[in-house]
Amino acid sequence: MPFISQAQAAAEGGATAAVGGPGMIGQLVMLGGFVLIFWLLIWRPQSKRAKEHKNLISGLTKGDEVVTTGGILGKVSNVTDEFVTLQVADNMELNFQKGSVAATLPKGTIKAIK
Repeated sequence: MPFISQAQAAAEGGATAAVGGPGMIGQLVMLGGFVLIFWLLIWRPQSKRAKEHKNLISGLTKGDEVVTTGGILGKVSNVTDEFVTLQVADNMELNFQKGSVAATLPKGTIKAIK
């Protein structure tokens, strides 16, 4: 017979659906695993870097040697709430936002490069 009765098809389809897929608890465990991996690999390191950068910026003082995100080396000559003034050469000072400071350098780095 080329046609299967609807009752027989429904019974077979229902049996395979109940046996084939993962249960609700398995899906929740997988979702929890993905959230844990996301937190460990992405969220936690990013927040750690942001905290370190915030500490770097709050600790800037006059005389520190820094490099900006654009690669400009300079010595801090003035610090305000939002901006930092860098002396990049004799008689040349540039103003930058504090967020553009990428790293502090050890004292004497600028003289060693020149």
